[in-house]
Amino acid sequence: MPREDAPHESFDVDPPYVPDHEALAAVEKYDDRFLDRELSWLRFNQRVLELAEDRSLPLLERARFLAIFTSNLDEFFMVRVAGLKRRIAAGLAVRAASGLMPREVLECIWETARELSQRQARVFRDDIIPELRDHGIEIVRWSDLDPDEQKYCKKLFKDRVFPVLTPLAVDPAHPFPYISGLSLNLAVVLRNPETAKEHFARVKVPPIFARFVPLGNARFVPLEDVMRERLKRLFPGMEVLEVHTFRVTRNEDLEVEEDDAENLLAALEKELLRRRFGPPVRLEVEESISPAVLDLLVSELGVTRDEVFRLPGPLDLRGLHGIADLAREELKYPAFVPTTHAKLAERESAAPVDVFKAARRHDVLLHHPYDSFATSVQRFIEQAAADPHVLAIKQTLYRTSGDSPIIDALIDAAEAGKQVLVIVEIKARFDEQANIRWARKLEQAGCHVVYGIVGLKTHCKLSLVVRDEGDGIRRYTHIGTGNYNPKTSRLYEDIGLITTNEAIADDVAQLFNNLSGWSRNASYEQLLVAPDSVRTGLVDRIHREIGHHRAGRPARIRFKANSIVDEAVIDALYLASQEGVPVQLLVRGICALRPGVPGLSETIEVRSVLGRFLEHSRVFWFDNGGEPEAWIGSADMMHRNLDRRVEVLVHLPGPESCSAVDELLTLAFDADTDAWILGPDGTWERSHGDVHLQETLIERQRTRRTAG
Repeated sequence: MPREDAPHESFDVDPPYVPDHEALAAVEKYDDRFLDRELSWLRFNQRVLELAEDRSLPLLERARFLAIFTSNLDEFFMVRVAGLKRRIAAGLAVRAASGLMPREVLECIWETARELSQRQARVFRDDIIPELRDHGIEIVRWSDLDPDEQKYCKKLFKDRVFPVLTPLAVDPAHPFPYISGLSLNLAVVLRNPETAKEHFARVKVPPIFARFVPLGNARFVPLEDVMRERLKRLFPGMEVLEVHTFRVTRNEDLEVEEDDAENLLAALEKELLRRRFGPPVRLEVEESISPAVLDLLVSELGVTRDEVFRLPGPLDLRGLHGIADLAREELKYPAFVPTTHAKLAERESAAPVDVFKAARRHDVLLHHPYDSFATSVQRFIEQAAADPHVLAIKQTLYRTSGDSPIIDALIDAAEAGKQVLVIVEIKARFDEQANIRWARKLEQAGCHVVYGIVGLKTHCKLSLVVRDEGDGIRRYTHIGTGNYNPKTSRLYEDIGLITTNEAIADDVAQLFNNLSGWSRNASYEQLLVAPDSVRTGLVDRIHREIGHHRAGRPARIRFKANSIVDEAVIDALYLASQEGVPVQLLVRGICALRPGVPGLSETIEVRSVLGRFLEHSRVFWFDNGGEPEAWIGSADMMHRNLDRRVEVLVHLPGPESCSAVDELLTLAFDADTDAWILGPDGTWERSHGDVHLQETLIERQRTRRTAG
């Protein structure tokens, strides 16, 4: 059966639709047409919190969503709030696209984040703790311990905890200590019985121990409770008057000058050291803290009263991951094991086959985690490394796991004499240190390691394998929406394409040349590449849909993304809506577009799906006059992606891949599918449909496996 390597011919719109001044003015007259991106992100984290509140979900999964909510909010303050404060202080902050001034945004952030944090604490106290107790899992405080448990904790403190504690006093000879970001701390007020003089000390809760101490019989107590009751051992001869927990969040966003690319590695390592000492942006304290201790913390840490979050204890619920990991399978999502894609498995034995052989027969469109990453992308790279006919492997790496088989395979390939080029993005936020280690390890093995283009992050997900097949050279390409990370591939929903399409291979080879050399070709046949052509390419296709709609041909736009913020793309979608083109947007996180505004966006629907897997793929679909066109890739609709990163979208070749994407989007936008719906005022309301997107896809995968 012949392959369909050639891209579909689209209907040309003649003349091409180009919005005139009047059409643009009809959009721009809506001054409040953009929702604020920071507040939209907080609404995303609110949806995560609503999953923790959802009693239809397994209990331990709800506890995990509370931990995820905490981690999400931590990163938001470390990066977004810290950056906003820095711009305000430098006088560089300008009015946001939403119309809000920077100070107004900051005040809204404090108010909303405080409300959500209080709500999280209530959910934990009033819902999760009682329900855990009903299922035989107890999180208790010190006063709830029986004598045997107290005895156990005292011994644990003496043998394990006490030896690693370092109390830091505050007095004229001891300045207020540095408080590391996200550490949990005890603020201790002491009194010398001989002089009656009061003193202050700080004790850090060691992060090397379990956040919730296991007591046996599925009972747990916060580690700070154990420490609080045994502090007299740290301060012999002193009276312990007060003990309060507190936690500081610091600016941990990186600022690296890239004028000299050769020194980028050293500059980044230096900046990572500086990150540890970033200024505070949030102070969390237990609501029982005394005014005097709070005044001291506020003064010494240099935070404002607005940045203080008084919360019910215990603070820092990231430790609930440990509770969620308990071996209570009946309180978790049913076990899920990805299966090998049908085109990569023998029909009779379901044993993995040669990826190259399969790819020569037909394109393989992968949908992770439903399709196994290990038996597809990972196997692709491992087979390339071991295959004597493979001459070269070119790969981008943005984030990968600590024990990555991808890294091992690339090292094996280099040591076997193959040409191996690896584009390592060492500025991947919070993975910088790990990526520096990988970069050096790869270089030592003989790989050609490049750090991308100065001034841009390399965020695209590309692999190119060059193979000598006797009758000539054939190139195999993988382009995906997710990182080459075997661990997150089991948790993140992503789409990838393995193909031998020559036009795609030509484009990818040229892009690798751009990334590793001085080539600056910005013209591609089957790719849209940021910062040159993703925004303009998508806007042009949105305009083309308007032309098709005006001509009476099928026209529809469907996007799936993590975030949609870019004003130019949003305005193009508004323009399409004003012309009557149906627009459907599936957005996991931030959405700055207002749907359903009369006269502006009446044909636009925005949905969000959250669940056991993190929806991460980016898909762009156009009905294109009856010849549908679909693109997948790494780019979200955000300024950083479109202007400051190397991103790639690939045009899916052949109708089969396009049909698979169509099926996914159709299910996501089905009226019966459970989702959150965005209103024109920026609020999200959950539509409790009978169909759950991820569970339906899991069931379909199981059905295919059974049928096979």
